Amino acid sequence: MCECDSWASVQRHGLLSVTGLLDFCGYEGIKREPFESQWRPDKMNIYHPKYGAIVLRDQKPMPPDALGQCLTGGMNTSDWYKLLNSKTFFWVNIERLKRMLTARAYINQAQWVITVNTDTLLNRYVDTITLTPFNTGFAYDNRPRGIGTFKTLEEWTRTREVVELAVDYGVPDITKFAIGVTEWKGMWEKGEKICKQLRTIWPI
Repeated sequence: MCECDSWASVQRHGLLSVTGLLDFCGYEGIKREPFESQWRPDKMNIYHPKYGAIVLRDQKPMPPDALGQCLTGGMNTSDWYKLLNSKTFFWVNIERLKRMLTARAYINQAQWVITVNTDTLLNRYVDTITLTPFNTGFAYDNRPRGIGTFKTLEEWTRTREVVELAVDYGVPDITKFAIGVTEWKGMWEKGEKICKQLRTIWPI
């Protein structure tokens, strides 16, 4: 799920993590900290000298107070934010996508959804892919989490449900795996939350 009107940029530069985007924009040292290792309660913009503003998603459901109660293995909140910001995440279940589209932070806002061929993505990025059994960006469930939450394909116990698939750093050649980009919107209809696919963005 990505910002509307971002596909042209993603095609040109790839689907990058926050860490990858900061590298792309030339942010160094302490200038990176508010974006990479601190909580983002709202969307934030970073800037590339040639391509202009890039929007970073908020992290509303992961405030430090709630997150701090979940972390294990000596990790602190800055460690966790930095770890998540170093990865690019995919939902593996459309129902999870719909749940995010209808979350309070996103409902009534159009979003663009990139659908990829999982087989080819796995084959290309097998060495940098990890799987998780829950939404690692949601801290209000009090699930324990730490570096061991992210399992490689070899480490994964197949009896567990895969909730997230993450690729370290990013997928610069995302166009090789993308099979479609569509616009979706979560909304209220007759007192119920629903999702609607509004239009096809790519290919057209």
